[in-house]
Formats: sequence, C-alpha cells, structure tokens
Amino acid sequence: MNSDKLSTLVKDAEDIEISQPPALRPKKGRRWLVWLVLLALGIGAYVLYGRWQAKQAAAVKPAPPGGGGPTPVVIAAARTGEISVYLNGLGSVAPINTVTVKSRVDGQLVRVAFKEGEFAKQGDLLAEIDPRPFQVMLAQAEAQLAKDEATLNNAKVDLARFQMLAQKGVIPQQQLDTQAAVVRSDEAVIKADEAQIDNAKLQIVYCVIKAPISGRIGLRLVDVGNMVHASDANGLLVITQVQPIAVLFSIPEDNLKDVLAKLRAGQNLPVEAFDRSGQTKIATGRLLTLDNQIDPATGTSKLKAIFDNKENSLFPNQFVNARLLVDVKKAQILVPAVAIQRGPQGTFVYAINQDKTAEVRQVKVGVTEGNDASIESGLSEGDQVVTDGTDKLRAGSKVLVGSGTRPGQ
Repeated sequence: MNSDKLSTLVKDAEDIEISQPPALRPKKGRRWLVWLVLLALGIGAYVLYGRWQAKQAAAVKPAPPGGGGPTPVVIAAARTGEISVYLNGLGSVAPINTVTVKSRVDGQLVRVAFKEGEFAKQGDLLAEIDPRPFQVMLAQAEAQLAKDEATLNNAKVDLARFQMLAQKGVIPQQQLDTQAAVVRSDEAVIKADEAQIDNAKLQIVYCVIKAPISGRIGLRLVDVGNMVHASDANGLLVITQVQPIAVLFSIPEDNLKDVLAKLRAGQNLPVEAFDRSGQTKIATGRLLTLDNQIDPATGTSKLKAIFDNKENSLFPNQFVNARLLVDVKKAQILVPAVAIQRGPQGTFVYAINQDKTAEVRQVKVGVTEGNDASIESGLSEGDQVVTDGTDKLRAGSKVLVGSGTRPGQ
C-alpha cells in the first residue's frame, strides 16, 4: 500500500463524515482517533510491502559465476594393489571338549585338591573319596582267596591219591572223575576270588579322582564332607578344554561353493575372530570343517574354525564376529571407500580433471574391504578422486585441493 492509496482512504472518510447529518457526525475527538488508526494501518502496510519486495528481489538475484569460488576438497589417487575377499558371519566360541567330572564310587568326599578357575593338566589330582570301606572289602577278598586256595590244594592232593588208587583198581573210575571236577570247581572259585580282589583295588583307585583332560576348572559343585554317588547328575566339577578352542559361525549358502572348492583343494583358509563391535581382532585361526547340511530356516551353512588360543583370549560361549578369508585379488584398482558415491544412475566418484574441475565418473565397484574398495571399471591408476567435500560438488565445479590429499596412494 503506497501514499496515493492512503490519501484516497482519508478523502473517502471525510466524504462520509460530511454526508452524515449533523446529529450523526462524530465529535472532534473521535475524528482524531480515526485519523490515528488509519495512519497506523497505512504505515504497517507500507513496511510489510517493502519487506515482501526485498524477499522477491533476493529470490530472483542470480548466483555469482563459478559458485562463489572453488570448493575445498580432499582427494586421493587411484592405485594398483591387492585386496582380500572375506566372508563375514556371526558366531560363538565352543570348547573342543567339556567333561563333567563325577565320582565312580559312592563315599564321603574327604579332599578337594583343585582351585576354582585354575588350569589342570590331564592326570592332575582333583579330589579324594574315603577309601577305607574299599580297603576292608579288599582285605575280605584276600582272606577268602587264602581260604579257597587251601581248599583247592586239599582237592588236588585227594585227586592225586584217587588217581593212584584208580590205577590199582581200588576205587571206581567215577570217583576219580568226581574228584577231578571238584578240583576244577575250586580253581574257578580261586579266579572269582582274584576278581573280587581286583575289583576292590579298582574301587580304591577310583577314590582318587584325577583330571581326564587338560583344561580350565569351573566352580566347585560339592564341598568336602558331603557324600557323593556315582549316580549324581551334577558331578564334582566341570573341566573345559580351551586350548585349542573352536568357533562356530554361519555363512550364506550362496558362498558355500567357493569355500568347498578351497577345502577340496587342500587350502588352509584363515579365520579371524573379532569382538562384538567388529573393530578389535581377538584371535586368528583356520577353518576346520563345515556342517553336512544347510539350515532351511535361515539359508545358511554352519562352519567350524579352530584356534590355538594360547593367550586364552577366547572364552566358551563368547559371541564373536568371524571373518573367513576365501581369496586375495591382485592387481586391482583401489580407491578409498569413502570416495564411492551412490545415486539414481548407480555408483560413481568425483574425479578431478587437469583443470581442477570435478567430473562425475560412473564406476563399477568390486570388493570393499576395510577402508579400500576395488574398482572393476571406470578408473585407471593415478586418477584422482574426491574423498572429502563431495556434498558441495557438482559436475564442472572448480575445486581447491586441501592438505589431507593423498596423491601417492
């Protein structure tokens, strides 16, 4: 609203006032109030109209040539090198052997010779059970053996006597045969007694419990003084073999063909175990074997890797990220992975021309590993690509190379 329109409004107000009868005309004080209101409305409209014109002018103002100066960027040169091809899978650590150590005899636990959490070697003493009841059984069996041996010796003497009498015709042959059977029966009793002695000695040996394998001892499950039985479900302790140790992980079934081909060729495929975040490598091992079937629910196949675990960095049931190295591609064009851009036309990079202008270059990306990506087509060795500052670039933009450039890589 300009000054001409404001004058027109004021004139119309005066005409209306004059045309009214004297009785209906506003008083002089009210006339000044009307004037003030109209003046305020006019000034407000004028200010708003000026602001609107300024916005319109700014919207249509042309951008300065060259986008206001060159765009600062960081670049890197494409290089030739090798890149590893990994298969990643979620996995968990599994012990090679886990043994629940139980008592093989019934008795009172009189000694615990291990500490919870320590490592035990195969054959180390773990616990002892009161051997006295079995020592008594051994003494009884030995006494019975002595008695039966005396009986056998007497039967043998009678047999020798009967043989001499049978030769002279004093006794019938039947009596001689009967005595020979008695001797054989007593010999069988002797063997039974010897078996009883061996059994008693074996029970005494079982009273001394030793480590069946080498590994880490878990928490103690039974305290000294308790009665233990061979039928107890929980046992005395659990030993877990952690050197070596295994990692079970899964890979997609589509990648199974490549892994099988490597295994059949006898190649040793390295496997790396990373922590839950996937940033810290815990240990390095090798692929041992794979499962004989594919899980139809997930479309994956389970693989088993073996690790020496000399530093005990892997713990049973620990969650890990496993990476299986299946191939190493050589003579590849490599660029930093951050240089790869994606758009409606596919993957591309901003390449820098000799005149310091940016060019959109369509590329075909091969393998991405770590900070590098291999380029199958679209770039040559030595081509410069933008790694930082791509958000402000357009095709043909002038660039200013920053200090973070890596031209020699």
